[in-house]
Amino acid sequence: MKKSLLIIGALAATISFTSCEENASKKVKAENVEAAAERDANSEKFAVMEFEEKVHDFGNIPQGERQAYTFSFTNTGDVPLVVTNVKSTCGCTVPKKPDGPIAPGEKGEIQVTYNGSGKNQVTKTITVTANTETGKERISIKAFVEPKAAE
Repeated sequence: MKKSLLIIGALAATISFTSCEENASKKVKAENVEAAAERDANSEKFAVMEFEEKVHDFGNIPQGERQAYTFSFTNTGDVPLVVTNVKSTCGCTVPKKPDGPIAPGEKGEIQVTYNGSGKNQVTKTITVTANTETGKERISIKAFVEPKAAE
């Protein structure tokens, strides 16, 4: 009796799994398979941010004087560059990320504004998160901030 129940249960399970496979294969769309194949083929390709200058020196600046600089770069990679985030090591430095993707061969810009706070030699690093091979690129600004005279 136990053997016959076991055999019937195994037979029922086999039939149900086989029918699920048939139904699932009917639901796969050819265009989705093609899109997945293209995506997988491109998964080895990356965008490349080639900066004209990775470090900008403002030189000597008076304390509290706002400074701005625009970092220019070219996407020398094989796929469109998508910058998802741009952040600074400090709230005194505000970067602005580019709008939309940058096609291969196209140029883009990241504007950085520094409020002139601090004293003496100052260096601020900006981290750019994008679809590059490393996933993060770094640029920086530096300046010698001349302290205000004591009043």
